[in-house]
Amino acid sequence: METIKKVRMSLEKGESQRSVARKYRMSRKTVGKIASSEETEFKYTRRKEIRYPVLGSFIERLGEILTQEAELPSKRRRTSKKIYEVLQREGYIGGYDAVRRYICTWREEHRSRKNAYIPLLFARGEAFQFDWSEEVVEIGGVVRKVQVAQVRLCHSRMRFCMAFERQELAMLMEAHIRAHDFFGGLCERGIYDNPKTIVQEIGPGKQRNYNKRFLQLSSHYLFEPCACTPEAGWEKGQVENQVSTNRKSVFVPCLKFESMEELNAHLEEQMLVEAHTLRHPEFLDKTVFEVYSEEKPYLRRQKTVFSGYTTAERRAGTQCLVRFDNNNYSIPCEYAGKLVSIRIFAGHVELAVDGKGVASHKRSFDKGRYVLDPLHYLPLLERKPGALRNGRPFLDWELPASVRKVWESLRRYPDWDRQMSAILSTVPRYGLEAVGIACEMALEENTVSQSVILNYLTRLTEEPEAKPIPVSEKLRLLDEPRSDCTLYDVLLRGEPCCARVS
Repeated sequence: METIKKVRMSLEKGESQRSVARKYRMSRKTVGKIASSEETEFKYTRRKEIRYPVLGSFIERLGEILTQEAELPSKRRRTSKKIYEVLQREGYIGGYDAVRRYICTWREEHRSRKNAYIPLLFARGEAFQFDWSEEVVEIGGVVRKVQVAQVRLCHSRMRFCMAFERQELAMLMEAHIRAHDFFGGLCERGIYDNPKTIVQEIGPGKQRNYNKRFLQLSSHYLFEPCACTPEAGWEKGQVENQVSTNRKSVFVPCLKFESMEELNAHLEEQMLVEAHTLRHPEFLDKTVFEVYSEEKPYLRRQKTVFSGYTTAERRAGTQCLVRFDNNNYSIPCEYAGKLVSIRIFAGHVELAVDGKGVASHKRSFDKGRYVLDPLHYLPLLERKPGALRNGRPFLDWELPASVRKVWESLRRYPDWDRQMSAILSTVPRYGLEAVGIACEMALEENTVSQSVILNYLTRLTEEPEAKPIPVSEKLRLLDEPRSDCTLYDVLLRGEPCCARVS
């Protein structure tokens, strides 16, 4: 526009078109166009029909490739360069630029309808959306990836997220349980992708074969699961946007905590803080939390808590170990060789035999770990006291300091393992705290031995004498019974009792 202005001013002063073209380094045709028109701005008009003479017969082949690529997710589509290489292998001798321009034109023509959506409106308590995301955090000084369960109420836009080690069914169920407690209930319908943890088979249309345990979860909290069309994430666009929003507002910069419990407590607090500050996109005069407060009475709340676990069966080995997920969990020694039912929760595992719970351990997500309870092996110490020297369950046993001192003091005796085994075998009966106090008393008296410590334990735990119950004066006997020993004297003299009684 500035150049057009200068050209017009020069022509107005009487300069020839030739000199003006030379002065501003322009074509004489362009100067003549400016002089003959009153336009103050010229724009480039794209040709309506673009010809690709070199592509020729390959245009049809290129259209087939692009149609196939359009059906794939964006992450799996080939670049223009890769498609150009495919055409070259099929005999195309033209340049890359023609292929690139055709691909851009084709995608622009087929993009308008695909990227157009219908705005949705949800009633109070009608639906929530669920999705997973992967975030980077620092737990205990180690930078690692965690799987974050994202839940969003569609009407109020209230958000919830919780971090887990993996994307397992037990974690998904735990996320629903915690979301139910966080929101104060769940909606009538839950909208999901098609993860293998909950969808076992995809049928025609909206038909899905859901996991049995997931159906039990939905039956408990009274919501109807609804799976999206495969590769159609826009059908749950609210939670998809929540993933990117939380990633920028919550997980940047990298969060640093000592444990997953601290991280999840921070995430819940952060969701509440943002709900009080963010404006609702539809009700602009209200915050998200205010709209959520109006929606909360419409949520379906259950008084009982669903037990979110999956099951597996293993047989306990001779070392009283049950192997699961590449880790070993201990079980009481009397159940060695028995078939064990494992209940797998998000953070712990429970072991049961014949329907009776016999052990519970914190779940390990490493490989090759031994999660052991020394109390499970104490009955074996009576027959195998030598296991105290190298027994895996006892090496890292967190004992009171006094018990550890007694352990070291007894080592000077040849039968120290038997004495220590006898002392530790009392832990299930008296408790570790009482055993620690008895050991401390023995150390103070400088009389460390099995018999002394067991004696202290008996004295510490023996029940005190019962105090007499006070009797009211109204209930006291006027004539208290007196002892009569005359019958005993008769027996001593050898007289028959019956004669005396008569």
